[in-house]
Amino acid sequence: MNKNILVVGGGIIGLCSAYYLQKEGHNVTIIDKSDLLSGASHVNAGLITPSHIISLAAPGMINKGIKWMFSSTSPLSIKPRLDFDFIRWSWLFKKASTHQKVEKSIPVIKDINLFSKKLYKDIKASSDFDFDYQDKGLMMYYQTEKTGEEEWRVGERAIKEGLKVENLTLEEVQKLEPNVDLNIKGAVYYHSDAHMTPSEFIKQMKNYLINSGVTILSNEELIDITTSNNKVSSIKTNNREIIADEMVLATGSWTPIIAKKLDLKIPVQAGKGYRINVEKDTGINIPSILMEAKVAVTPMKGYTRFAGTMEIAGINEKINTKRVSMIARASEDYYKGLKIDSSDIKNARSGLRPCSPDGLPYIGKLSNFKNVTVATGHAMMGWSLGPATGKIVSELISEQKTSLNLTPFNVERYN
Repeated sequence: MNKNILVVGGGIIGLCSAYYLQKEGHNVTIIDKSDLLSGASHVNAGLITPSHIISLAAPGMINKGIKWMFSSTSPLSIKPRLDFDFIRWSWLFKKASTHQKVEKSIPVIKDINLFSKKLYKDIKASSDFDFDYQDKGLMMYYQTEKTGEEEWRVGERAIKEGLKVENLTLEEVQKLEPNVDLNIKGAVYYHSDAHMTPSEFIKQMKNYLINSGVTILSNEELIDITTSNNKVSSIKTNNREIIADEMVLATGSWTPIIAKKLDLKIPVQAGKGYRINVEKDTGINIPSILMEAKVAVTPMKGYTRFAGTMEIAGINEKINTKRVSMIARASEDYYKGLKIDSSDIKNARSGLRPCSPDGLPYIGKLSNFKNVTVATGHAMMGWSLGPATGKIVSELISEQKTSLNLTPFNVERYN
């Protein structure tokens, strides 16, 4: 049965949900409080990452967070504040940061990433799209032997999961990247990964959706939700009232605010990241993570993107110039001869990534409101998991068997 579906949130998760929902014949409306030209979906590194099998809630991360807490240039910054949601999230994060829980989540993270990668390829193969998609893998560059050994242990674990991973010397890396001069000891090379240019994909996806009859309403902020008989009956925005059969919450870092309108608590904290675009030729051919600095480097269509930091400091999109400068300095340190212009640094942008306490997204139906589906909490893998999440959302609403077991992604696992 075709349904009228409201998707709240116009980022990569909301757009992909709308894509698969309209494929099933549903009537879809997307609303977003922004102009759909900014946010995490636009400033991310554009990586599709089966390699990222270790969740954010890794053992030792709390200690690193405390160590880095007062540094304005550390890769991770957690700003403590007297806020109940933040305190609860921090406690749940600590509980999730065990070897046992991380080990249990490894195949879950790998499987949903590989599924999403396949779906990206399927979209690319259709005649409706012609976006840049490069299957070149991902280099984990390290400058110290200790970091290299730690990453290779992750690489060996990934090999057990069936991924192709190599431990490369500097000389072996330079053969693959002959146009750059690298200041590294070596790299762990994950062949499983791919990369894209986010702005290009989003533009094509929006055009496709509009041409397919999907209504996209920008600058439309959800103000209130009306419920009856364990269902959402309508929502009120700053401009109108919308009645729908089903509602999808793809609201990213704003999910806790929206969830409270339904008397729900979904633990999510905003993790701010930054990006610098460099349009001049850098010679970089293969995406990389600069391990000690936690900076992602992606050659995109027309520019190279340098992205990084995780700043957990509530909902705020202010640009911290010290953090942006750290990204530039670290990149210049790893790539000898690279010079990022001050104008590129000045044009840096930020985005808020929705982080769950255990590093796994929330995907599923609510028990108290049977016509509400939640899709959020993807942290740094939002871009990577967009199609997989959208496909699962469509399967749930269309009452089909889901492509993956959703137990690990249970929306109410902390209730």
